[in-house]
Amino acid sequence: MNKKIRVLIVDDSSIVRTLLTKLLSADPGIEVVGTAPDPYFARDKLIELKPDVMTLDIEMPRMDGVTFLEKVMQHFPVRTIIISSLSLKGSELALRALEAGAVDVMTKPAIDVSQSLLALGEEIRQRVKVAANVNLDRLIERKNNVRPAETSTVKAQSSAVRALGQLPSHVTGQALSRTTHQILAIASSTGGTEALKELLPKLPSDLPGTVIVQHMPPVFTKTFADSLQKICPFEVKEAENGDRVIPGRALLAPGNFHMELTRSGAFYYVRLHQEPSLHGVRPAADYLMKSVAKVAGNNAIGVVLTGMGKDGAEGLLSMKQAGSYNIAQDENSCVVFGMPKVAIDLGAIHIVSPLNKISALLFEQFRVRMGAA
Repeated sequence: MNKKIRVLIVDDSSIVRTLLTKLLSADPGIEVVGTAPDPYFARDKLIELKPDVMTLDIEMPRMDGVTFLEKVMQHFPVRTIIISSLSLKGSELALRALEAGAVDVMTKPAIDVSQSLLALGEEIRQRVKVAANVNLDRLIERKNNVRPAETSTVKAQSSAVRALGQLPSHVTGQALSRTTHQILAIASSTGGTEALKELLPKLPSDLPGTVIVQHMPPVFTKTFADSLQKICPFEVKEAENGDRVIPGRALLAPGNFHMELTRSGAFYYVRLHQEPSLHGVRPAADYLMKSVAKVAGNNAIGVVLTGMGKDGAEGLLSMKQAGSYNIAQDENSCVVFGMPKVAIDLGAIHIVSPLNKISALLFEQFRVRMGAA
């Protein structure tokens, strides 16, 4: 008989603790071994019960969840799922928690908590199961190794623009044309926020127009895009419907909206919509990748990073069939080797790489596609 996943629930709301206990206990493979109303009680429960997974609220009295998680990951590491409100403050704290070593983040409804949480029951159970299988050593290593890159106004200026300004006009126009027609499409989920924070700052300020799907709730994507902007040498923003996809800009799909690439004349744009969830998520990378295959064809590069599930695999296969070059993060550097594995097994990937080598592979592809090779 398989061992049950032992869960500790930490939340200052007795209603939420009761509901989460009921929802998780409905799965025969999950056992709620304890609950705690604040970090001080939780600390003792962690030592006593040694749970496999902890669910953690972050806006609590006496000590906030982020401060608590930082102490936990230093002294008594545990796989942790953050359950936070949709407030701006909540999203900022949740991102800090991911930096501190949290596996995943979910939103806690502010209105009609009972019914809203009940509707999320299956999703919560699945997230706990995924979290239980995360390699804890890799999670700790990732937390310790990620170092935000320094950036500045000067650094953020496009190196391509500076270089092109010194070239004859006919060469400038040719190079700009090549750059404008390239597209970089990235998909990630569980563990992806920290993976993106490691990868993106290493890319050039004049990178091709970039479109990203990271599975995150609404509000969180805006906060995450803003945090990336601070460490990247190019523009990063939460996408808005009709935004142009241009060199030196990365657009992050907003939570609860699918994002697709479209083209009008010589220019690329993004279209946002709320078609039904795909693979249980919205935004879904498959919507984006299939549109990139259709619109950009062999002018595209696809990347799939750490994440649970299979989202992005079919879209990456469509991209490959259309002539793109596709990269998958390898198992050893992934927090969850779900999305990359499915894409690899489907035959959608050209090369599998450790996270810290993907930037070099992208540089080479940018160089080749600019005609420098």
